Amino acid sequence: MRLPRLLFSLILVLAGFSMSAQADSLVKHFPQAKKSGCIACHSQIEPIREIGSKMLDQIMRRGAAMGDPAGCVVCHRGNPAETKDKAIAHGGGDFYPDPGSPWVNKETCGQCHEEQVRVQWQSLMMTEAGKIQGTCWSFGALTGYQHKYANYAVQNPKNPEDRLGTAVYRSYMERLKKLEPNVFVDKHEPLPDAVGFDELGKLEQHPELAAFTYIRQECNRCHHAVKGRQKRGDFRGMGCSSCHIPYSNEGLYEGDDASIPKDETGHPLTHQIQGTREATVTVHGTSYHGVPVETCTTCHNRGKRIGVSFQGLMETPYTSPFTSSGADQPGLHTKHYIAMQQDIHYQKGMKCQDCHTSVEVHGDGFLAASNLAPVEIECADCHGTPDRFPWELPLGYMDEFAMEPATGPPRGVAQEQLPHTWAGYEHEKHDGYLLTARGNPYENVARDGDEVIVYTAEGKDLRLKPLKKLAAEKKISQRGLVAMLGVTKHLERMECYTCHATWTPQCYGCHIKVDYRQKDRCPECRESQMGFDWVAAGRRHLEPEHRTDGGESGYAALIPGKVTEQRSYLRWEDPILGINGEGRVSPIAPGCQPSVTIIGADGKPIITNHIFRTPPGMEGGGKSGQLAIDMSPTQPHTMTKNARTCESCHASDKALGLGIGGPRRWDERHFVDLETTDGTILSAQAQPQMEPIENLTHDWSQVVDRDGNQVATVGHHWQLSRPFNKEEMQHMSREGTCLACHREIPDGSLAVSFLHHVAQYTGQVPKTREQHSSLVHKIVLMSSWTQFTLVVTAVVGVVVGGAVWYRRRRRRYRTGEA
Repeated sequence: MRLPRLLFSLILVLAGFSMSAQADSLVKHFPQAKKSGCIACHSQIEPIREIGSKMLDQIMRRGAAMGDPAGCVVCHRGNPAETKDKAIAHGGGDFYPDPGSPWVNKETCGQCHEEQVRVQWQSLMMTEAGKIQGTCWSFGALTGYQHKYANYAVQNPKNPEDRLGTAVYRSYMERLKKLEPNVFVDKHEPLPDAVGFDELGKLEQHPELAAFTYIRQECNRCHHAVKGRQKRGDFRGMGCSSCHIPYSNEGLYEGDDASIPKDETGHPLTHQIQGTREATVTVHGTSYHGVPVETCTTCHNRGKRIGVSFQGLMETPYTSPFTSSGADQPGLHTKHYIAMQQDIHYQKGMKCQDCHTSVEVHGDGFLAASNLAPVEIECADCHGTPDRFPWELPLGYMDEFAMEPATGPPRGVAQEQLPHTWAGYEHEKHDGYLLTARGNPYENVARDGDEVIVYTAEGKDLRLKPLKKLAAEKKISQRGLVAMLGVTKHLERMECYTCHATWTPQCYGCHIKVDYRQKDRCPECRESQMGFDWVAAGRRHLEPEHRTDGGESGYAALIPGKVTEQRSYLRWEDPILGINGEGRVSPIAPGCQPSVTIIGADGKPIITNHIFRTPPGMEGGGKSGQLAIDMSPTQPHTMTKNARTCESCHASDKALGLGIGGPRRWDERHFVDLETTDGTILSAQAQPQMEPIENLTHDWSQVVDRDGNQVATVGHHWQLSRPFNKEEMQHMSREGTCLACHREIPDGSLAVSFLHHVAQYTGQVPKTREQHSSLVHKIVLMSSWTQFTLVVTAVVGVVVGGAVWYRRRRRRYRTGEA
């Protein structure tokens, strides 16, 4: 325990962070900084860390040693001797507008944070290998199950000991690599180019090549090696600055530096670093700590949309409610939203980093090509189960990648942090740091007796009672005990969030149009259709003259094709269920369900509303292959204490994967006009209202039929992910259970009729759910005890009868002898 840090934290909490009520001036506390040429223009800029912090003191000492008493050159380089000419001060090839950029951060952030910089190129936020494989899959499984490509060529270190983490964790990850070699790969090849202006003719025979246009323009604009799209909600830095420099949704600077334009977008909100609870950021007199959730949602608003879902935001096609001026709701991430229930962790004041570890976010230095792959935490790591504390669980619990629950000795707790996280805040460990499912110390979560303390980045110390203690104190509802202990299969085979995620964004049908019209080949076209290639833009930074650029503004990275997206419909309630890559039942939601339309260079359609198929034999598709529309297992990040109802799973076709509201065909053309009763359209000028989507003979929401035949793909990244099979659906479904009783009520049999009429005349017919449950419970107990009594009576009767018979037989035998 480090007493000074604890006292510092306590003072911050008690004082309401008042010691940092305003971002202080650098020159006020470091008068020698005035001698720096940088201060000639930036005299009022905020210190990069709060006054008094060790990090700022280190920067100032290092800056003085480098000839800059203001310390600016430690991160930005440049010429601190120049006081008048900006071109000279910021000139040369060694000025870094964004010091966090991965193209330069080895020389900046890496001075102190060497390990984090080293592993960045293998991190999923850099490779985006999962998104690439997923999009290739939806265009016909172009790479099969292999995660072949990344944004940049990259490979694993040769020495397994270079993986960050404990020895136990490294061993665990080697085991996973053997189980899933297509995900935990040794290397990635660079993503192929999209079709060029002189290659558009290839699309006639190979329309699937449009996948690479789609990936480069839309899917992969968020990786760390680029600054990304400069739209409301999408403003951020590069590399380390993506997360550690605060950008508002408006992208405007609101600090005190007069030299930075206040009306020009693309600037940080303030010139300060955000990170742990020790780093204080102050804006307009308000201080905060940690990395705000909105920083994460800058990128995590597409795909599974877990960032915005965590905040309680659900995408909508509508622009209501209107603003106070009567205008449309402003676009955020180019979308519009409705407010939903927020995740309970968010409501408690937790941020993404309070659950997700440094190894998950920064990477461990080895490739993990799908978003489930680097995640080392499970709900039970903090909450345990009703019969075991977290430290009593074996490693790998709920992270099995197998169809049976993990077994083994209790995992215990850790006494030391990971070596590479030395710069982070060191929390009081009490009885020890909890361990993640994969064997790393959970450095902001400690055991204290039979309770758990979660140290949040914002500065709260949240004390929680694990489920075992809650059960002992009888603070778990009857429904919860039945679900977790009464039905043991739930905890053995299911993720906690299968029940506790209250909603999931479900965007059914992704209608993608890639328009390649070129005005020199399409006479009626006024302009050529093009889009920005974010991967090519990132690779421009490999060129020496662009290495230090702070973004991609002005890059000539346009490629042919303009991508637009539409959907069939949206849902959020009661997501479908299936099996995830860990072998557990989890929610599944539309991942990438493309119906693709491609317009050629001459303006004529090449394909319309086309669903690609996988190669033959994949995903239960037989000789014709499976429809390459995917349902993806997901952790929705919409947790609440109250779980979904039993009926929402056990009496729901949707939950089983059989579709919403029964099967509907999308492969038929629909006309809407005056018609006869037999459906004959009367108008000769009638236009089809909806064109068919070839091969889609069922709804987007269906992944399996009642015979267990798969009709779409489910989670193609992992070997175990799939829909329910026929046996599992039969085991799970309780549809029609009500008929078991009510087919005899009120007069199906003499006994039932008699009791029903007695209840009716005495006012005991149940009218509420509670009364009905009480009656069913009473019937179950009466039936059980009656049958139990009969069995016991029969056994006793047999025993007594046998004894009597034996005694009589013995008596007769003795009498005969006499």
